[in-house]
Amino acid sequence: MPTSAPLIRSDVPGSFPWGVFHERHPKLLGQVLDALPYGPGERAAVERLLVESTTGVLTPPGAGVHDRERWLAWGEGLWGRPWGEAPFLWAENWFYHRLLDATGYFRPGAWQGIDPFGPFKAAELAGPAVDDELAALEPLGELPPRQRARALVTSALWGNRADLSFGLTAADDGPVAELVADDSAVIWTELERTRGGRVCVVADNAGRELLPDLVLIDHLLDDGLAAEVALYVKPRPYFVSDATPADLLATVERLRAAPTPRAAAIGRRLWRALGTGELTVRADAFFCAPLTFHDLPAGLRAEFAGAALTVFKGDLNYRRLVGDRLWPPTTPFAAAVAHFPSSVAALRTLKSDVVVGVEPAVLARLEATGAPWRTTGRHAVVQVHRRAAAG
Repeated sequence: MPTSAPLIRSDVPGSFPWGVFHERHPKLLGQVLDALPYGPGERAAVERLLVESTTGVLTPPGAGVHDRERWLAWGEGLWGRPWGEAPFLWAENWFYHRLLDATGYFRPGAWQGIDPFGPFKAAELAGPAVDDELAALEPLGELPPRQRARALVTSALWGNRADLSFGLTAADDGPVAELVADDSAVIWTELERTRGGRVCVVADNAGRELLPDLVLIDHLLDDGLAAEVALYVKPRPYFVSDATPADLLATVERLRAAPTPRAAAIGRRLWRALGTGELTVRADAFFCAPLTFHDLPAGLRAEFAGAALTVFKGDLNYRRLVGDRLWPPTTPFAAAVAHFPSSVAALRTLKSDVVVGVEPAVLARLEATGAPWRTTGRHAVVQVHRRAAAG
């Protein structure tokens, strides 16, 4: 793997990252202000954030800002520079941290702890699309084992299209195009080889994506492929639709209350697994830091090192796993994730520029179309790297 590649930034007009800040974020901030009755102070702060993040410079956090000292360190060398000159991943993280601060999430008062994206998540979870997905669980148990396994991975993979921030700009109604890389069978081979071990799942979005993730987790536990599953979620609201502990509980409860027998049974088993410790939930602050998984703190690194397999869901986790850089797409996936302390599986629909592990012939065909195949959410990867056992 190359030792370096250009960091992705948002200072090129017309690029995907530029569109996130100049097209997606303005729409998002408008929706946030429409969704909850924030007061004049919060509204003014959100409007200042919009102006600053599109036309201004990076302002260091002032006194009293949550995690001020950490952010001062994380932003060393960036403060005072235009937003677009910061690494895209870092700038996005700072934007969402600033949004929480602007809406009063961190400060004592009426809005402390209120998820600014909560209305969006709740509406999606209560919507008819989730009803349809719950009903679709009924025939799942009747499928032959191999077909059922395939369906579980496919559902968890394409559930990643249900990203509320992605829907702000993507034409998400068209047909799914293809899997750019598909190691689906390797996932089950590896899980059978390590049957009864501990599996880690690093979640991405709440609602319609978390639902198939939980169905997959239930299968791993119920079938004995995993004796324990550790589910990693965000400790607070993050990137619009990212799952928090509250979102997890709401989704399990949606399953438990389902009118269809199989969905309700899955919900009951998950509820019980949470109580017995077969399913544990982790919400470490690292998952809301502007860092990649190369920078795992020692405690988390030790947790992942003990896993038989770590499953990464979604685009953002993929960017953090391989590094948010313009790697040559043919860079081997194994080389890009060799730093991680366990075997890994990445289930990701493509919604940003970074991608690795694409065969040269596949890449040539995709590039020849002239379409922005990396960012529309209509292509995906299922990629696995088995880490050799120590010793």
